[in-house]
Amino acid sequence: MDLKQYIRDVPDFPKPGILFRDITPLLKDHHAFSAVVNGFIARYWDLEFNSVVGVESRGFLFGAPLAYQMNKPFVPVRKEGKLPAHTHSAEYSLEYGSNVMEIHSGDIAPGEPVLILDDLLATGGTLEAAARLVEISGGVVAGIGLVIELTGLGGRERLSNYDVFSLVQY
Repeated sequence: MDLKQYIRDVPDFPKPGILFRDITPLLKDHHAFSAVVNGFIARYWDLEFNSVVGVESRGFLFGAPLAYQMNKPFVPVRKEGKLPAHTHSAEYSLEYGSNVMEIHSGDIAPGEPVLILDDLLATGGTLEAAARLVEISGGVVAGIGLVIELTGLGGRERLSNYDVFSLVQY
């Protein structure tokens, strides 16, 4: 299935000069959504990992169903102030600003292999922060899975220490 058919381009969002890749049409079509989850299952079926980390917020949309289908726990990485218990935090920069991500302390066991999922890789700041949070927690990043990779923004290079997989490249 050509998943690009289900990804809408929205120019100048969230600010002028940014071309936003909107996955809501993909989510709305159950065949396309299933193709994404099944694509991740096919890629990661033989990978040894103990839990799936989903990056706020669209990483939740793919990480939770993958975790469910593969009988793994789901661990959210959220923006600062959204998790209620004690957290680890990591600051990061995006192509249009900066932010802080957090993970609950104790959600990842020391030495635990973890799969990180998100919807999009641009400059790699968000995913680099998520990987740092896994490592601060004592875990090991077994892989990083993405629906979309924007190849011209240096994200894959920034994450060169990790096994990065994407279903769609622009």
